Amino acid sequence: MSELKNRIDFVYIFDVQDGNPNGDPDAGNLPRVDAETGMGLVTDVCLKRKVRNYVQVAKECTEGYDIFIKERAVLNKSIDAAHEEDSVKNAADKTTAARDIMCKKYYDIRTFGALMTTGKNAGQVRGPIQLTFARSVDPVAAMEHSITRMAVTTDEESKKQGGDNRTMGRKATVPYGLYVCHGFVSANLANQTGFSEEDLALFWDALKNMFDIDRSASRGLMSAQKLIVFKHDSVLGNAPANKLFDRVKIEKKCEGAPRQFGDYEITIDKENLPAGVTVEEFI
Repeated sequence: MSELKNRIDFVYIFDVQDGNPNGDPDAGNLPRVDAETGMGLVTDVCLKRKVRNYVQVAKECTEGYDIFIKERAVLNKSIDAAHEEDSVKNAADKTTAARDIMCKKYYDIRTFGALMTTGKNAGQVRGPIQLTFARSVDPVAAMEHSITRMAVTTDEESKKQGGDNRTMGRKATVPYGLYVCHGFVSANLANQTGFSEEDLALFWDALKNMFDIDRSASRGLMSAQKLIVFKHDSVLGNAPANKLFDRVKIEKKCEGAPRQFGDYEITIDKENLPAGVTVEEFI
């Protein structure tokens, strides 16, 4: 595995059409919206879940690519299992030894970090990759639609309807939203968790392809549209991340409400980049 030697800051742009990108369980699962501005939101937790799902499918939980936080997982069992390893039993510092095993075994731990003090202590890991909430470029219109199922659950319901057998429901969507997420890769933390260049390449693959293995009727059409990577030639970096992010401009081209990616124009100011910083576009 190749050691990561560069700090990286990136901009990830994706969109949704006629879907709910991230429902809020505290609001009847309506799309998340900034109450003050009307901008749509997608949490970092939601995006990390999709990365985990992609890696789980792509790598099939092979050695070094298992997923710690996965569906129906019992986390303490995984932590306790690390303490059963001979290298941990014979270690003077069992917590650190168990932490190292967890980082080697689980891709999401060495990528995003984890708190592993809920069972036998495996310590806390700060992950080298951190994401912000994704925020829509323009306000989104969260809509609710009535839907009908031509069936009922029980005989009692059928009798009440005289055999009509219909069940009414609700579905929430955003007609269209272009979302922007900012991310950070710390080479220093990567070296502490064992996160490698190969792991980073897998992460980029996940961002490009994760929506295609996560299709759902509720999420509509979600698509990765652009990944812009600012790479520094040092571990500590050569420029503030916010100054680099300011070089990415997203402007609406259409009159009225945007309804497709083509209604926007994305430009990157590549002139006079800070010394030691390069920029690359994907997707």
